[in-house]
Amino acid sequence: MMVVSSRFTRTRLLLGDQAFARLTAAHVAVIGLGAVGGYAVEGLARAGVGRLTVVDFDTIQPTNINRQILALESTIGQAKAVVARQRILDINPACRVDAATCFADAETIRDILALRPDVVIDAIDSLNPKVQVLTACHQHRIAVFSSMGAALRRDPRYIKIGDIAQTSSCPLARRLRKRLRSAGITSGITCVYSTEPVDFDYQPPADTDHAADSDPAGRGRTRRTLGSLPTLTALFGLLLANEVILWLGRESL
Repeated sequence: MMVVSSRFTRTRLLLGDQAFARLTAAHVAVIGLGAVGGYAVEGLARAGVGRLTVVDFDTIQPTNINRQILALESTIGQAKAVVARQRILDINPACRVDAATCFADAETIRDILALRPDVVIDAIDSLNPKVQVLTACHQHRIAVFSSMGAALRRDPRYIKIGDIAQTSSCPLARRLRKRLRSAGITSGITCVYSTEPVDFDYQPPADTDHAADSDPAGRGRTRRTLGSLPTLTALFGLLLANEVILWLGRESL
């Protein structure tokens, strides 16, 4: 009989023993640990996922506190991946956690996928690395769940879950679909997105949802400040986590 920590009893009772066993045996990689990715990690850790790889090159700044679960007065200046790892272990000391403080580019994505995650959550808010992650997952036949733009939204009733081909009214999704089509990818990526109208177009070099500052990785990017509500960005992350939890629990896997 499976021995389960009492902290995960309610997850097991809801999902059942077999689905919960798949969850505890699963390996999920979360790339991007900001306003969306941080909450995705939180949901996965509290559900009892057995192994998590968390990836982000950035450090926590005061401007992150309004929307990022990892951002506290006590964590300012620390690497997001390191803080995420410690938080996961505080939730579930039995979880195997790999933390990577690196920018998502072709080389690092290859290294992450070499760890053979069962599923990847893309919570990146910059277009180019987002395209690289999704393309690499598609090429390696690794299931990937992706967040579209969460900033500038006010109304959670517009949030949807669907295939990348179904996304609409999202400037980031529109540009992403165009880039993915060039790589021969038109479907097969589950997305959380909002159909709430926004007056914004994703154009380089200011194509991220982070607060404006210089890139600490030294890549010369200037980040553009976009308003956001913690309630909306958190919902995006938790919905991604929920979709992954249900996907991992399916008997067909």
